[in-house]
Amino acid sequence: MRQRLAPLLPFALITLLTACAMQPEQTESPLLTQRFQFDFPIETSEADADPEAVTAEPTDQQLPEFADDESYELPALADSLLERGFTLVGTPYRYGGSSRKTGFDCSGFVSFLFRKEAGIELPRSTREMINLDAPKIKRSELEPGDVVFFNNRGRGQVSHAGIYIGGDRFIHSSSSRSGGVRVDSLDDKYWRSSFMQAKRVLALAHNSDTIPTHH
Repeated sequence: MRQRLAPLLPFALITLLTACAMQPEQTESPLLTQRFQFDFPIETSEADADPEAVTAEPTDQQLPEFADDESYELPALADSLLERGFTLVGTPYRYGGSSRKTGFDCSGFVSFLFRKEAGIELPRSTREMINLDAPKIKRSELEPGDVVFFNNRGRGQVSHAGIYIGGDRFIHSSSSRSGGVRVDSLDDKYWRSSFMQAKRVLALAHNSDTIPTHH
């Protein structure tokens, strides 16, 4: 009997050693399985999220809202309007003037920029311009592109207009003594006492047909 079992002992020993060598892997395997089972549902939950909650594309219903939202258009319009205005600094003042060739008076300068850059035809006189049906803006809420109106040190009707450029400054065509198109500060004593109001005329850019044209 011993002679019959003797040849089998090496194989039994090898089998036992192999089983011992494999034991660490068997003990780690359930942990690895648990880790992957824990990670996988997290990735799946993100993939299964509501597509409308994560998408960046506007729906068909939202597109008209984006098109009508002034915040998408006004900054670009204000930038282009002011950029052209800065190229006109130094253009001489001329009463009734409305072009670079002839020179500008205050309302001619404002009207020129709004017509060229925003496609808005404004009334020719400041008295009609201040009556436009545009949002009225407080001085503390001014933004670049707003039209600012002045009178003579707080006395009488509107007599002057310019365009706010930010930083409490505005660009306008002043008198011939002042050099024509220039930049001034609203904090200057004269302009501070003369300031009347401001209007956000660029808000009318999407519906310029309603603005009366005066020649």
